[in-house]
Amino acid sequence: MKSNIELIGEVDKFAYSDETSARLQQKQETLWTLLWRDDEGFYPVGYILDRVLAELQAAPQDVRGPLTWDKRARTIRLLEGVEPEAERTQQIAKLTGYWRQKETFPLLKGWRNELWPVYGRKGELLFSMERTAVGLLGAMRYGVHMIAYIKDDSAPYGIRFWVPRRAANKSTFPGMLDNTVAGGLATGEDPFECLIREADEEADLPGNVVRSRAKHVDVVTYMYITEKERVGEADYIYPECQWVYDLELPIDVIPQPKDGEVEEFCLCDVSEVKAQLAAGEYKPNCALVVIAFFIRHGILTKENEPDLVSIEKRIHRDLPFPGPHKVSSFKW
Repeated sequence: MKSNIELIGEVDKFAYSDETSARLQQKQETLWTLLWRDDEGFYPVGYILDRVLAELQAAPQDVRGPLTWDKRARTIRLLEGVEPEAERTQQIAKLTGYWRQKETFPLLKGWRNELWPVYGRKGELLFSMERTAVGLLGAMRYGVHMIAYIKDDSAPYGIRFWVPRRAANKSTFPGMLDNTVAGGLATGEDPFECLIREADEEADLPGNVVRSRAKHVDVVTYMYITEKERVGEADYIYPECQWVYDLELPIDVIPQPKDGEVEEFCLCDVSEVKAQLAAGEYKPNCALVVIAFFIRHGILTKENEPDLVSIEKRIHRDLPFPGPHKVSSFKW
């Protein structure tokens, strides 16, 4: 059975800078930092693996665009001098399409035809790229998660969760438990509007109910490292930021599978959810969001969870890359 801190460790997997472990040293020796330059100088926007750099170097220049790298500093500069943003987005699309056609990376087998953003440190859009390809650059990934629940005085802590099981044919984390609604933010999409869209597509929840009842309660951040059996390829760095919402539903509003991504929704009490977490049934970042819910609602406390301080730190990790999570005045 898995403890809560072990569950957090399965999603916030990237070693911390104060660690002296062999794991951190190994990561430093196999990662390249993707740099971007503005009028203030260079700054990091992603982590790239050795095998991705090798394929960048092998790609025709007209496909990949400008590329330079510093072997000693282990830094990469990509698309330098390509203007405007639309040209960079087009160049990235050419590169990722080339890799997809050549079947260079198994990661791209889950191609979604969805554009996700890569932001600069002032909140500006640097370029957009295919959702499944963002992991190749190790850039920030953004999404929304919502836990829907009902009040039930007969249940432990007086609530029951609507818990979906992911479809068995999902390309990532098939068959695992999820949060009621979750999805990725497309370029230019407001988190709340993304939530409304995903709530309709995944759970057939009425838009007026979600708009009037969903509450933004948290922003969680962590750094995941992919596993082959769950994502299709191992070792990619996924720095992620999720806008988190709670939704108390009326008892007569019942989520229903709609777009094929969810197999079923089950109503579970806190004891059942705790057992599902301990058994490793939840998708890792969804487990993190559930644990954050438990803390927020007083289900996990310092009295019953000795690792609470560490858990709270790791679900609000200070990420090294820029984006709207670091720009208070960001405009969607």
